[in-house]
Parts: sequence; C-alpha cells; structure tokens
Amino acid sequence: MKIYVVSGLGADFKVLEKIQFPKRHEVVFIDWLIPLPNEEFPDYVKRMAEKVDDSEPFYLVGYSFGGLMVQEINKLKPALKVVILGSIKSDKEKSRLIKTGQLTRIPRLLPVTFFNEKTTNMYSVIRKFFDPRNPKVLQYFRVRDPYYLKWSVEKISDWKFDENPEVIQIMGDKDIVFPIRNSRPDYVIEGGSHLFPVTKYKEVSTILDGVLQ
Repeated sequence: MKIYVVSGLGADFKVLEKIQFPKRHEVVFIDWLIPLPNEEFPDYVKRMAEKVDDSEPFYLVGYSFGGLMVQEINKLKPALKVVILGSIKSDKEKSRLIKTGQLTRIPRLLPVTFFNEKTTNMYSVIRKFFDPRNPKVLQYFRVRDPYYLKWSVEKISDWKFDENPEVIQIMGDKDIVFPIRNSRPDYVIEGGSHLFPVTKYKEVSTILDGVLQ
C-alpha cells in the first residue's frame, strides 16, 4: 500500500528523513506546489490531490502545514487512514498567535517582499519556535519562494475545518507552534518540540509502524 506524505510549510522531506516508515508499504512524498496567482485554497488542494492515486487503498501522512493539507485531500480522495504529525484537527486548535493573524488579517496585509531571504533567516533567531537542540533549523526550510510563503501563511491563518475524529494525531508536548493544550492528541511525544520528527524519530517510527498496518 502507498503512504502519501506531505511535509511542513517551507520544508522539504529532510525534516522527515530519519523516520522509518513501515517497510511493507511504499512511501510517496508529495512536493509543495507554487500557488498560481490569486489561487484559492480549494483549487490548490485539488492540484495537490492529483498526485494521489485513489484507484487502490492508501494512507495519508502530513507534518505541520502538511497535516492540514492531507486532511483537505482526504475530503476529495478518502484514505484508509490519515495521520498528522505536529498539526491540528480543526481551527479550534489554532494557537493564540495564529488566531490573532486570522482576526487582524495581518498576513494578507504583509507584502510579498516581506517574505525574503532575510526574513527567512530570522527563523533561526526566534528560538522559541524551534528545538534548541537543532540550531541548524534552516536546513529543513528549503521552499523559500516568497509568494508561496505569503500565500501559505494566509491559508493557515484563515483555515477552517471541522474535526474528523478518525484522523490520528501525534503531537509533541513542548510544541509552541501548535500547543498541545489546545488539542486532544491520540499520541503524545514527551519532550517533543515542533521538530519532534527530527529529535524523536524513533518514537514516531514505532507509532507509525503500529498505526499503518
């Protein structure tokens, strides 16, 4: 069976490379697409979903923003199971920071030029968003197209979704991007920051092996 995997905002699959997915299945990584000018989120989801072959049963796994994406894809092409890592099941689980962006519409007001290389490098300075044991966080942040970054931040801020109780949620208890206090995850990675797929990959691999039968 195939496992379709979508990584996080601006991240390629290096952030997930240490995870040992069940060898009995084929892993297919879905790369982020650059949004078309003024592309609406549902249309973007349809383009991402084109890479999923639903002629046979499959699994969906998403990390961070990728967790939101696989849940949207699941509405178009239902998977046997959906697993999200360091992500949320509904807009009710958003952090205070993200909710503030939704209410103030700040992401829409920011110009595309704001999302440049200099701004990207600031992520390595704002330590609270990352595990301090991973100082080279920018090695995971590979998709840096300014329009894609602005568009994605807007969509995360605006995202509305009713919880699907069948979605399997794995979260770190030290995650600041998506605080665990806002969710009721199925599995909790102790000591896991938002980068727990890197720092706690053995625990994640064990859980996935049991879930993706």
